[in-house]
Amino acid sequence: MLHLSGYPQPPMRAGHLSVEYDPRPSAIREARAEVRRQLEGWGLADLDDVADVAELLVSELATNALLHSASRFRLTLFAAHGILRCEVRDAGRRVPTVLEAGSSESGRGMFLVDALARRWGCQQDGTGKTVWFELGTCGSDDCCR
Repeated sequence: MLHLSGYPQPPMRAGHLSVEYDPRPSAIREARAEVRRQLEGWGLADLDDVADVAELLVSELATNALLHSASRFRLTLFAAHGILRCEVRDAGRRVPTVLEAGSSESGRGMFLVDALARRWGCQQDGTGKTVWFELGTCGSDDCCR
């Protein structure tokens, strides 16, 4: 017997967004705003803290792209099967690492990603890297398995 979850899911037309940004500080604010707009459009903005956490973590990844690669970066969002996947691709080769959240003014971004995301990772290719994270969108850790 098929059991359908009672939790909100993105509508069928939802699922993918990809936007490229120039390497300037205002791009971080623009990327955050784009995440909020898209999640509102998919009906996910009011679901727990998904939009707030996604905005925060995208901001961290976009900041890293700007600081460490000084190249254009691409934000890609996918929403399907109870998962929101956010990716930031840049031309840098430096793999992000999780630092302790001590008293330093910088270096906490990947600590936040590691603490708040269901999963995260980094994929490298010949022209750069993609750092990604996933958040659950269905209100329960068990619904996405």
